[in-house]
Amino acid sequence: MKHPIITVNKRTQRDYNLGFKLSVVQQVEKGELTYKQAQKAYGIQGRSTVLVWLRKHGTLDWSKPIRRQMPRSKETPTQKIKRLERELSDEKLKNKILNTMIDISDKQYGTAIRKKHLPDQSSASDKNND
Repeated sequence: MKHPIITVNKRTQRDYNLGFKLSVVQQVEKGELTYKQAQKAYGIQGRSTVLVWLRKHGTLDWSKPIRRQMPRSKETPTQKIKRLERELSDEKLKNKILNTMIDISDKQYGTAIRKKHLPDQSSASDKNND
């Protein structure tokens, strides 16, 4: 769903309160606007201001520069496979890191982030191998 872009007057730094920043970050992370569209729509003058907010307040990883990808229609099957394999590898690594963080939190701080009534994946696979 495309959202109309409404241009507003240019703002000064004092106009950027935390609520405003979080609102812009949320719109970008939901995919309602690109960071450049948000910059234009809200009259944000700095070229990297929205990116700085995304890195500081966002929930996604904005630390890496955004690579312009070829349009999907021009992507060869081999390129698509390689891209998808990279993306899968990245997601597996993120998953492993998050699971490790949960384990550390549960051990060191006594949290119960994992649901105790569900078997751990490794113990479930051990039972299946018996």
